[in-house]
Amino acid sequence: MNPVPHSRPTLGDEEAGAVAAVVRSGHIAKGERVRNFEKAFCRKIGLSNGAALSSGTAALHLVLLALGVGSGDEVILPGFVCTALLNAVRYVGADPVIAEVLPETGNIDPADAVDRITRKTRALIVPHMFGLPADIGPLLETGIPVIEDCAQTFCTKWKGKPLGTLGRASVFSFYATKLITTGEGGMAASKDAELLSVIRDLSRYDQPADGKTRYNYKMTDMAAVMGGVQLERLEGFIQRRKEIALLYDEAFAGLDLRLPRSDPAHIYYRYVLTGCRDVEKAIQRLRREGIDGSRPVHRPLHAYLGLNGYARTEALWNTALSVPIYPSLSDPVASKVAEQVSKIVGTL
Repeated sequence: MNPVPHSRPTLGDEEAGAVAAVVRSGHIAKGERVRNFEKAFCRKIGLSNGAALSSGTAALHLVLLALGVGSGDEVILPGFVCTALLNAVRYVGADPVIAEVLPETGNIDPADAVDRITRKTRALIVPHMFGLPADIGPLLETGIPVIEDCAQTFCTKWKGKPLGTLGRASVFSFYATKLITTGEGGMAASKDAELLSVIRDLSRYDQPADGKTRYNYKMTDMAAVMGGVQLERLEGFIQRRKEIALLYDEAFAGLDLRLPRSDPAHIYYRYVLTGCRDVEKAIQRLRREGIDGSRPVHRPLHAYLGLNGYARTEALWNTALSVPIYPSLSDPVASKVAEQVSKIVGTL
């Protein structure tokens, strides 16, 4: 069997043709195609418009700036996420405050986050992890600006409301292995037209009318047309992820592990098993069989910051194993993955 990557983009001739057409046109930087992608994407998530940018991290950086977050302010975010969120908080000079997560989902624990609010708290970042919406309600009730991080979960709903429309602003990532890809890219969106206007202004780095610091965070037309094709395929991508997840659910039902929560809103960006007794050994053995298993998060944020007292996040990190799931994964290969995971994890 050829090596099975942990994740990979699902691309084809249509994406290649769309990008080639832009190259032939001679206009490859930000232009009308980016604006078309912004409108199409935001219609998909239930908003009127957004700002397409060079990455999800860039989007979060500009949202924080537009909200006026800066030195001396605190931003609450969960610890079981990638360092991109931590970096964006540091970009604006704010202090990150790490909240615990819920072991059954990996999403932020809203009660713990609320307990960490102080008079310095200026924003709450709420990632919807691994394809499952977070319990955002208690955080919306605080009155503090909530930024939804939809890098791993969008085109689904929380209590009947589209993700990305719940907080003050939302950010999305279109990195190579995200739900849809533009190669590198991201989006900032908001129902607040004034806030979105500030975000757009911050990304207009050339020919400024004043001396204000701005950022070269534009998306290119090449990236945008790839994103447009991917957006048209999104429902099929999500359906395929759910089919693979069902195959895994059935294969892993007899293992002494916690499977991902079964929920109609779950779109399975990642398929994460928890309760694995030796994650590193499982990863090594899977790789010897040509399967790239992985930790869903490289390292929890509290560990980077040298913080103690995050027992639930630590326990989740110690036992969580992410196995391959992406739309181009065929049933025979997924079955082989399931067979090897069951054999290896079941004997640790």
